Order: sequence, then C-alpha cells, then structure tokens
Amino acid sequence: MIKNIAVFCASAMPQNAIYREAATELGTLLAKKGKSIVYGGASVGLMDALASAALQNGGQVTGVITEFLADKEIAKTNCTKLIVAKNMSERKTKILEIADAVIALPGAFGTMDELFETLTLVHLNLYNVPVGLLNTNGYFNLLLDFLDKMASEQFLQHKHLQTLTVASSVETLLNKMTIL
Repeated sequence: MIKNIAVFCASAMPQNAIYREAATELGTLLAKKGKSIVYGGASVGLMDALASAALQNGGQVTGVITEFLADKEIAKTNCTKLIVAKNMSERKTKILEIADAVIALPGAFGTMDELFETLTLVHLNLYNVPVGLLNTNGYFNLLLDFLDKMASEQFLQHKHLQTLTVASSVETLLNKMTIL
C-alpha cells in the first residue's frame, strides 16, 4: 500500500501561477486521501505551496532539509516532522527510505538530480517504487523527448522508459500510479 509519497519540486516560485496551483492541488489531494508527503523541507517555492496545502488540509508532512539550508532559515518548521540531514546525498537517501512512491513536479537542477537518481536506482533494481512526473503546462516535454532520444539511440532500453509514469494533471497521475 502506498502511504508516503516523496515529492521533488522547485524551491523557486515561478511567475506562471499554474505551477503553484498544481503543487497546491497535489498537496491538498494527497492530504484528503490520507497520504503523507515527504519532501525537501523548505518554506519557499513550490515546496512550500505543496507542504502548506497538505498541512492546511490535515495532512502529514515530513520535511527533510540539509543543515546548510536549515541554517539559512528556510526550513518549514511547522511540518509534522522535520529531519535535518548533513548534506544533499543524505537528504535524498532519507527521503527515499521513507517513500512508497516518488513524484517530480517542475523544478531545476535539484529536482532533476533527485528524479534521475531515483530512476537510476529503479533501473538497477535497487529501489522498487512507482515514479511519476507531473508534466504541468508541458514543462517536461523536452526532457521526455530527450529520454526518447536516449532510447532510440540505444543508450537506454525502451522498457526502462516505462518505469516513469507521466501525466499532465494531478488526479490522472495519481490514478495512473495507483496512489488514489
């Protein structure tokens, strides 16, 4: 049973409100369905929108933040549980230890790092959870094209692309991942 969902997303808040709305919708829906969120522990950007929505709707939220970021005072201190990791590597490890599923929302380098490390672990059969990509506003279209290119050039087997569930709406993604 999927209970704890790791969500990787931006610490930035983009100008286009559609991304904040998607993060808020995901946090709200997961909370209302009794699912717990595990995320990067920040009080900024899409991370904050996700966590705040979940908490406002009675959800359980575990934040995992690094000492460095906690020292910069961006930790979301009202999480249900806040874990402080020594570094980014330990942070990812702790998040994945807790998670029963992983979802990536739009983000930048950190989000891509977390997503690709997770996919690599799944590919190597070292981690066995559903992995989803919320393709809000076509944000990941170029990335998906690049993954197809990897497979067409035989750097990646097509079957490994199927370990990533992609949808453009929150509810569709959660249903395809059998989280709801």
